[in-house]
Amino acid sequence: MPCVHTADLADPEAQTPEGCGACLAEGTRWVHLRKCLACGNVGCCDSSPQRHASAHFEQSAHPVMRSYESGEAWRWCFVDRTLV
Repeated sequence: MPCVHTADLADPEAQTPEGCGACLAEGTRWVHLRKCLACGNVGCCDSSPQRHASAHFEQSAHPVMRSYESGEAWRWCFVDRTLV
């Protein structure tokens, strides 16, 4: 069954275009960046020590994020656990 969480997605402006907002505030580093397609929160990926993108989903329930890496456009639905 296709993911239903992509129907009304926008591509909001990144809240912290320079990187993971939480890592920047904490002074920690990230491996790759992900952007929430509901609110524009930029968080670090699950390969990063702090896993801020997943933490954002757990706190906000915003279902879909996309890669925030140059040249990448794939999206991930946390609810359906699938690429969309």
